[in-house]
Amino acid sequence: MNRTDRLYAMVEELRAVAPRPRSARWLALRFEVCARTIARDIGALQQAGVPIYAEPGRTGGYILDKATTLPPVNLTPGEAVAMAVALHGLAGTPFHSAARSALRKLVAVMPESAAAVAREAVQRVHLVGDGPTAPVPAVVADVLLAPRVLLIEYADRTGALTARRIEPLGYVGSRAHWYLVGWCRLRRAVRAFRTDRIASACATDEAIPARTLTAADVAIPHRQVSQLTLD
Repeated sequence: MNRTDRLYAMVEELRAVAPRPRSARWLALRFEVCARTIARDIGALQQAGVPIYAEPGRTGGYILDKATTLPPVNLTPGEAVAMAVALHGLAGTPFHSAARSALRKLVAVMPESAAAVAREAVQRVHLVGDGPTAPVPAVVADVLLAPRVLLIEYADRTGALTARRIEPLGYVGSRAHWYLVGWCRLRRAVRAFRTDRIASACATDEAIPARTLTAADVAIPHRQVSQLTLD
């Protein structure tokens, strides 16, 4: 068991028996580590804000305060990214720090595989200023979580439609619009597609090849571009 899994399992063990304590010796035997490792793990959990306290004495041990903790949260990667985008709107308010702390706690109890998908996806979302309010088609919104080649019909400024096959790389959101940034196979270059001009979209079964979304791909002159994070 790696440390991340052990910390998660330790919290759930203490939650299951609370308000009864578990001794360091019991936990060390349960997780097949030494008591010193248990002490370090408990310290790390306490620093992360998990309400664990020690009860002294022969029958004492570590106790989790169930009243101030959450049970396991089945947060999906898409939900975690959505929360990070919503959190961006709180920048500059008195609630920003508290909201960031809440998001970190929720991500910490996600399954590691789901958290890894969310962290990779959120790195591909960039917001300009306060971020956009325009809606995004569901098919387009899902492509960063399950990267697949996308077939779209795209309208230019005159309304003329062209069929495009694109490899989605990320999003950029301005105050007025969302842009899907991707490698356009028609133009053989990175292009930004305003999502409100995508007349139709269909996700294929073709996985996209590895490509990196660089800072130059999302550079917008004279604007502040924010990178989202789950940490």
